[in-house]
Amino acid sequence: MAADQRAGTAFEEGLKGASEKVAEFHEQEGALKRMQHWLHQTPSAVPMIVLAVAVVVFALLSENFFKATTISTILQQIAIVGILGCAQSLVILTAGIDLSVGAIAVFSSVLMGQLSFRYGLPAPLAIALGLALGTSMGAMNGFLISRLRLPPFIVTLGTWQILLASNFIFSANETIRSQDIAANAPALQFWGRAIQPGGVKVLYAVFLMIALVLVMSYVLRHTAWGRHVYAVGDDAEAAKLAGVQTDRVILQVYALAGFFCAVAGWVMIGRFGSVSPTASTGQLGNIQSITAVVIGGISLFGGRGSIVGMFFGALIVGVFEMGLRLVGTDPQWTFFLIGVLIIFAVAVDQWIRKVAG
Repeated sequence: MAADQRAGTAFEEGLKGASEKVAEFHEQEGALKRMQHWLHQTPSAVPMIVLAVAVVVFALLSENFFKATTISTILQQIAIVGILGCAQSLVILTAGIDLSVGAIAVFSSVLMGQLSFRYGLPAPLAIALGLALGTSMGAMNGFLISRLRLPPFIVTLGTWQILLASNFIFSANETIRSQDIAANAPALQFWGRAIQPGGVKVLYAVFLMIALVLVMSYVLRHTAWGRHVYAVGDDAEAAKLAGVQTDRVILQVYALAGFFCAVAGWVMIGRFGSVSPTASTGQLGNIQSITAVVIGGISLFGGRGSIVGMFFGALIVGVFEMGLRLVGTDPQWTFFLIGVLIIFAVAVDQWIRKVAG
């Protein structure tokens, strides 16, 4: 016993003067690491940088690019894609995808036109019913995905085909002419009207698109519902354990996406003047909206990105199309460069996710 006490005393004396600090480990973060974390916190930064570079390059290559009329034309061209992009962004943020956005938009526009002309409803009532039916189409997608647990890709691929077929059947392939709409139901063409400050034409549709982007950006970042959307996309099971009603959120997201698509359908009438079941948006709207979302930095795996980034993505596509046209380049280069940007955007997303994890 005495020997143990002497050993303990000697041990304590040996520790006198020793540092009492807890061991600490510091990881030196380089510039690349800091950039990765910054990009993770600011997902719209990459498309914003790409957009700024594209604008500068085309402004140097063409003296007509950096004019108010050119910028106005670009905004008018992306108005429909930007609104469809709002719908697609919500869905992809929940780790889903909606291949039916274009079909919902075209069918909604046809419903508005046919309800007004074939069935004699006042244009405002036809518009309201078209918006409601577009919302119900989106809600149908949400129900099949959230309640029946069907994959979003398969569900929306199926409803895309169903809605396109219904569009042609209901309209009997009939196009309602612009002059007839202007004479009998001008409210259908409301978003095609414009103001002309300084002689530069700016459609009401452009203001609508920007307003939707700003409103949804606020909703997603500063409301509980918006945080639930991100949570569902990031990890649905964890969100459910945290008390988020994931099925309800998914249903609401797809219904709201359907509403935005119907709004895009109304804008289509104003933008093109006529109501046509063969509008190219029905076929291309899905790809165009997904392109804007991906280039805009919204992760296809859900839970990360912003509506503002999608807006930058849509602008990038518009800038490339207009810039290459002004330079006199073969239009096929537009598809080539956009394809490169899509792959680049996905690669950057994967890179950011690795360091964030």
